[in-house]
Amino acid sequence: MECSVGAPPAGRGRFARAIVTASALLSVLAIPAAPSAQGAEPARHSGSVPRTVVLDGPRLSLTKLKLQLGDRNLRRTVRDLTARADQWMDQGPWTVTDKDQVPPSGDKHDYFSQAPYWWPSRPKTDDNPYGCPYVQKDGQRNPDVDKMTDRPEVGKVFESAYELSLAWYYTGKRAYAEHAADILRTWFVTPATRMNPSLNHAQFIPCIYDGRSIGIIDFSQGFTSLLDAAALLDTGAPGWSKSDHEGFRTWNKQFLDWLVNSDFGKEEGAAENNHGTFYDMQVAAIATAVGDRDRARQVLRDARTKRIDTQIAADGTQPQELERTRSFHYSTFNLVAYTRMAAIGKHVGVDLWHYTGPGGANLFKAVDILLPAATGAAPWPYPELDLRAYAASDIVHAAADAGDRKARAAVDKLQAPPGGDLWALRPAVEQLDSIAQG
Repeated sequence: MECSVGAPPAGRGRFARAIVTASALLSVLAIPAAPSAQGAEPARHSGSVPRTVVLDGPRLSLTKLKLQLGDRNLRRTVRDLTARADQWMDQGPWTVTDKDQVPPSGDKHDYFSQAPYWWPSRPKTDDNPYGCPYVQKDGQRNPDVDKMTDRPEVGKVFESAYELSLAWYYTGKRAYAEHAADILRTWFVTPATRMNPSLNHAQFIPCIYDGRSIGIIDFSQGFTSLLDAAALLDTGAPGWSKSDHEGFRTWNKQFLDWLVNSDFGKEEGAAENNHGTFYDMQVAAIATAVGDRDRARQVLRDARTKRIDTQIAADGTQPQELERTRSFHYSTFNLVAYTRMAAIGKHVGVDLWHYTGPGGANLFKAVDILLPAATGAAPWPYPELDLRAYAASDIVHAAADAGDRKARAAVDKLQAPPGGDLWALRPAVEQLDSIAQG
């Protein structure tokens, strides 16, 4: 049954409204216990509180209640969300198997992408079809990368399934849920079309590498949105079955095993810049989703000294990201991973927001240093080929919610992201600046 996002029926008095509110709140607060034992499997459930990984499930449920009671600001934000969701309704589903290129493995079920900042140095000929050897040009994206369809299509999978699932959760519109389910099922569950749970051929460089460990970031930068999309669908969405839930969970368990045990996974985990941060975030998120909360806790605890202490300076700058030609972008990008990890930490009992390292580094400082450029109060003083102030919007929201007074004061001065600010509906940091990573 589809629910309305409008105001309560005319004639309902304050007493009746209070009963509705109290009943809904009681439903919200009756949250099933999250699994605590390593390997415990959370059951698929029907109810209003989703067992999300980055998003705050109870907060989503309360937001849904406010919407149903007629909150006008939320209704306007839902229109922005459904406008995005509507654009996906005639697109997809996508599958890893429909590409023209064949990965070095010979199996089209393997994900296959090309490194974005590497370019041919010679003309392409019949004898040298790629124009080898390839050379690196930091921050300059090779358009040939998009001729390989896996990377742009999996990006559409991430974005569409997330926005459609959120749109269903808040509106009850059946078609949103059914399409989101079809998108997830096609890429991850159906045997004929599913992707193999590994990234052995991500970000290959012609004539040099068949795949690279840093290709893991093709997934880590956006995959958590799918974990939350599935959690939303798990609350009883039409078109998303128990077998879909179990198939997606199995895929994630296999992918997590590859991430932590493969050579590529170990190399990416050892990276000292944003690649390592996103790797940790992805491992912690998937571990939480499949019930391995002990692993998630350990990854997040280790991130305090392994990541924050080494990547963030006492003044809040991120020295390794400032070396890039797009330093504002990469500073915000790395903070996407940190703020998502902090959100995951709330689910498993690890507080990253209030950790301060021995040198004085913490996440609040890393956000605060972005505020002048994010609000237009001052220019960004480091190299940046194309500054997009809205890239910091979600990060500032997250810091404000976590108690950062400077961030809270800056929220009203932020540049709205394209398509509107959806923080009120999905309070989890997304990568708003869509430049491909490398």
